[in-house]
Amino acid sequence: MTSSLIESGFPVSSSAEAARRPVIFCDFDGTITENDNIIAIIRRFNPEGWEQIAQDTIDQRKSIKQGVGEMFRLLPAALKDEVIDYSISNAVIRAGFQELLDYCKAENIEFFVTSGGIDFFVYPLLSRFGIPEDHIYCNSSDFSGENIEIVWPHSCDEECPNGQCGMCKTAVIRRFAADKHDRILIGDSVTDFEGAKLADLVFSRSHLTTKCRELGLPHVEFTTFHDVVASLKERQQLQKAGERP
Repeated sequence: MTSSLIESGFPVSSSAEAARRPVIFCDFDGTITENDNIIAIIRRFNPEGWEQIAQDTIDQRKSIKQGVGEMFRLLPAALKDEVIDYSISNAVIRAGFQELLDYCKAENIEFFVTSGGIDFFVYPLLSRFGIPEDHIYCNSSDFSGENIEIVWPHSCDEECPNGQCGMCKTAVIRRFAADKHDRILIGDSVTDFEGAKLADLVFSRSHLTTKCRELGLPHVEFTTFHDVVASLKERQQLQKAGERP
């Protein structure tokens, strides 16, 4: 783990704040998995023009909804079986994920997967972990036409500053009132940028770390979920001592 809670600058909170119920919102692509599954799929089938769309999305010149939709629309729906098989066989779950789930269960911490990924790989890859389906938020897919279409069942609410997230993580987070919940975000990329602004604690890697630095948001960098569990345990000890970051 590259930084501790204290080193990351999280402020000390009152005992009343410490009594809020913790809830975790965890990204999937590039966070639960080692690789970004969407980019891996598009790179594997390599349709013309995808690189510029991907870069425009990362650089926020295109919305996530627009960029992801455009990339998948470059792929014929006839590739359905190959796309699904590749997305599942190519993915690697990040070390320590089961430990994190076990820790959450032991400490009664509610755990949600908030993913900008797609149903055809998110649900199969998570099936062995026993996460309730209503605790998994992701986008859907439609292979019925000529090209692959992404469907967006979890749209932005009226408070979302973007309005075109696709799977709006901030809308999910806002369902858990800040005065009653200790909101913890774990993520890595552009789909997590706005959520990080709402969270009480951010675990970051890759593009999200860069964005947190740009915005001056306190964050804890991680490599594996073992790092996350170690930080959560440290935080729990500080809470008990009345010094919660």
